Amino acid sequence: MDKKVEHRPEDAPGAKNLVKPYSGYEKNHVPAHDPLLTETDADTPMGEYMRRFWHPICMSEELTDTPHYLVFLGEELVAFRDKSGEVGVLHAHCCHRGASLEYGMIQEKGIMCSYHGWVYDVDGTCLEVPAPTGEEEEAEKFRKSVCQGAYKAFERHGLVFAYMGPAEEAPPFPEWESDFSVHPDDELVPFSNFQHCNWLQVQDNAADQYHHIPLHTTAVVPGHEQGTTFGEAGAAPYLVRPDLQFFPVHNGTGMAWTSSRRVDDEKIFIRVNHQALPNLSFHSYLFEDGTEKKHFSRLHMIRWTVSVDDTNSKMIGWRVVGKNIDPREVGTKHLIGYETIDFLEGQVAMRRPERATYGQGEKPPIPKDHRDRDCYKDAQYAPGDYEVIITQRPIAVHALERPMKADGGVYLFRKLLREAVNGGNKDAAPEAIREWLKSVNATPNSYCSGHVLEVPAAETLEDEVKRRRDVARAVIDVLHDSDELKGAERTKMVTARLEEIEKTVR
Repeated sequence: MDKKVEHRPEDAPGAKNLVKPYSGYEKNHVPAHDPLLTETDADTPMGEYMRRFWHPICMSEELTDTPHYLVFLGEELVAFRDKSGEVGVLHAHCCHRGASLEYGMIQEKGIMCSYHGWVYDVDGTCLEVPAPTGEEEEAEKFRKSVCQGAYKAFERHGLVFAYMGPAEEAPPFPEWESDFSVHPDDELVPFSNFQHCNWLQVQDNAADQYHHIPLHTTAVVPGHEQGTTFGEAGAAPYLVRPDLQFFPVHNGTGMAWTSSRRVDDEKIFIRVNHQALPNLSFHSYLFEDGTEKKHFSRLHMIRWTVSVDDTNSKMIGWRVVGKNIDPREVGTKHLIGYETIDFLEGQVAMRRPERATYGQGEKPPIPKDHRDRDCYKDAQYAPGDYEVIITQRPIAVHALERPMKADGGVYLFRKLLREAVNGGNKDAAPEAIREWLKSVNATPNSYCSGHVLEVPAAETLEDEVKRRRDVARAVIDVLHDSDELKGAERTKMVTARLEEIEKTVR
């Protein structure tokens, strides 16, 4: 049967929204992904923007007695710790003849290419070019004319951070983990979880708070529930569908959102999470049971979604462990680490029934595909974040999406990203954020917090919805008004203002 391909129905306006039984043919065309927000190689708009910020590139435990090869923002790199304790992040290919420094020899100072013996310092300076006897002077002169590509790097709380932009434009490292956000007696435990898809759909998931109930508290096949702390008896509020609101903060360089749930007739649980450009997310207490009044709880997780290349990424950051953030001690420290996390079985690529033995140095291989493992059936029985995120395609196609109101956070953060990259928000330009960080002594305040407030239920459903939203907005106002304060002073103000809100509602 002849067909006029110049008028394919899927190319017609609204074809993706066609409401018609058996409409697969009309919807079989997959448009291109959004290159502006998803592609991060050098010379791409997002790639150039990303390179103006500090990012964690690996865990400190991955720097051993041999160099660590990695790909980050599409670049092949080698990270190492020399014998003096300095951390280096260099271009992987030696500038002499291109051999990979992943087979280099770590020196007291720097690293030596094993092919011809050239030695580079952590800043890329060439320290030595070996030469035959009698040609030392010529080799020394040549040494001063070459330099290996290198990036600024340092270690903190078990993570290795790198800055991959122009060295003279490096911003101060933002101390988000200040004493208001993380109690000084609690511990920052590093983790790194590989994701086989584009970075943005992983970041999108952080702002998608509505998926907790269908994804984390149920199983496709009953009896096969995944290992998770969501929905257990000690986390009952997460069984209630949240009322969500989203707010740009810090002059459009970030977004805070509230998820409000009623615990009982006298208390509501308001969880405030926070995202900051370009790829940071802050998560409040994951195991809240709502039984005790709480005017705030601090950060429970700080996470970067970093781009390995356009179709691979990592969730890498810190989980906060200790009795101040987790008084019931629900978290499990030894399950936090390389390719593992303690709160959700389906957060990482590999399902491991013997989880209790992991997180103590063993590093299982990362599968090349989400079906390339023996536990694929387990994932089908009870999928987790990992499965639903990577199966949105290697790079999610935004043009095919059908968003609802609850997806507002995903779309707001994409909007903030787009404005930052294309110059639509001057406050989100890298140089503006750099100056802002300097003005706050590199210790910005996060909006991330958790609140269990004594707010009685309203008499009607309409009034109850309004009450939850009004109180959540009031919480955001309090966090905004206290943004100039630090530590105990900010804690005191937040507590006092929230007590006033409780009195006003009662």
